[in-house]
Amino acid sequence: MIGDFSRIVDLGLKSLLLHKLRSSLTTAGILFGVASVIAMLAVGEGASQEALKRFRDMGVTNILVRSVKPPDTQQSTQAGMMALTTYGLTYQEADRIEHLIKSQVPAAEIVRVREIQRGVMRGENWRSTVIVGTVPAFLSVTNMRIGEGRWLSDIDLQHQSNCCILGNSLAKELFPLENPMNQTVLVGGEDRFHIVGVLDYQGRAAGPQGTTYDECVFVPMSSSRRRFGDDVITRSGNSTKNEHVELHEVKVKLANSDEVVGAARLLRDMIEPLHKTQLDVEITVPLELLEQERASKRMFNIVLAVIASISLLVGGIGIMNVMLATVTERTREIGIRRALGAKKKHIISQFLVEAGVLSAFGGVVGVGLGLLVPYLIEHWFHQQTVVLVPHVLLAFGISAAVGVVFGIYPAWRAANMDPVEALRHE
Repeated sequence: MIGDFSRIVDLGLKSLLLHKLRSSLTTAGILFGVASVIAMLAVGEGASQEALKRFRDMGVTNILVRSVKPPDTQQSTQAGMMALTTYGLTYQEADRIEHLIKSQVPAAEIVRVREIQRGVMRGENWRSTVIVGTVPAFLSVTNMRIGEGRWLSDIDLQHQSNCCILGNSLAKELFPLENPMNQTVLVGGEDRFHIVGVLDYQGRAAGPQGTTYDECVFVPMSSSRRRFGDDVITRSGNSTKNEHVELHEVKVKLANSDEVVGAARLLRDMIEPLHKTQLDVEITVPLELLEQERASKRMFNIVLAVIASISLLVGGIGIMNVMLATVTERTREIGIRRALGAKKKHIISQFLVEAGVLSAFGGVVGVGLGLLVPYLIEHWFHQQTVVLVPHVLLAFGISAAVGVVFGIYPAWRAANMDPVEALRHE
């Protein structure tokens, strides 16, 4: 049994090697089909994991209520004039949010956030960044970690202390050659803040006003309000805008994800009627975004599967076409083998082996190319890709199966030839 099979495989390989160029071109369809499947799935998986990580960083049990500049406030004002624009969340609304959520979910945490754009200086090192005024619970709500020193305390908040915590990247930029702990930085050219801690590296794509948390300075909410006030002054050429914003964001952290949907509904019912005229507050629910991203990923995988199926189908048709031509070329050989006692199953086995070898070889080379392409994409375009073993095995398994399936008809046709007619074939 094993001897017969090895003989069939040997005959099939010798037949393919007689036409090396044709065999190589035949495998190209399968090769590029497998490579494209692996590469597309790797890019899709990488993009999906990046998006899922971003939403998880926001916190799947969090609800974010954020002040947004309304469209009409983004128009330029007349030169030399100062326009006062008031929008966004107020301290009173934050108190109402806390009372509403705490009455339904006593274990919930409410965090207020203020963001002020200022320059931060240490010696000759200067950087424009975002000063984040917040409260002690901010650290746990945002799932961040302290790398050195400590975080803000209730005492800092009560005493309006001029203490701060630096983001990891900002600390390295301002203090390239020394330890920033217990040093001071000049904020806005007027106020000195004492550094009591440095954040661990977060690596998050976005943060307040497009600045990552690794580049921010964190100060007590009370100190931020006392030092910088509630007005944000923006100068552009001869135009000056004065925006009055009390709070830029209120973060709500719930005990578990089951409470998120109900709490989000309560917040929308409370906030939206108060801001329906200006549309200056938006509510973001990371859990909802996460579910939407998962649904998009499933749809994307379906689309990729269809594209991959078409690619492999084209490769399979190419194998069938070549095998049919091979059957016609070897008609007389088939007749001689049948006359010498070969059975139909021997003929079928030989042609199936040839089709299987073509597709398997294309699959192996395609896997190698499919693993190389994601690496090149990461190296050249800095786009995250993730190659999963199940995707590789699936692509290779389908390629091998395609060869066998599309080789069945040519093998059946060869086996059912009339030996007499086959021997007469010229």
